[in-house]
Amino acid sequence: MADWHGTSPSPYSTGLAGRCPRCGEGKLFDGYLKVRPRCAACGLDFAFADSADGPAVFIMLIAGFLVLGLALYVEIAYEPPIWLHLAMWLPLAVIVCLALLRPMKGLAVSLQYANKAGQGRLDR
Repeated sequence: MADWHGTSPSPYSTGLAGRCPRCGEGKLFDGYLKVRPRCAACGLDFAFADSADGPAVFIMLIAGFLVLGLALYVEIAYEPPIWLHLAMWLPLAVIVCLALLRPMKGLAVSLQYANKAGQGRLDR
């Protein structure tokens, strides 16, 4: 356990593991994607955690590149019928997106904490 008054654990390891960004011990999620109200281990309030659509955008880019690249390769190499493409690539796209969603959201929240990100404000 890291001392949250001094050095914090890596935001990458805590985010990808779904752990508290301050102590690295408590769970970040309550369910699949819902962020807990606070850390059970150190009491950090997760009210700052608003990843918005950031993780979803990166996942669409990653999954789209991977699945589309494989589908194009299979089309050029084997020329299967369209129903086979649909049967192979739609489930793969869903699986890849669902597998990446929680770690990417955890990473976004953890990086928000590490970089002290907040709501944008205009100086007047």
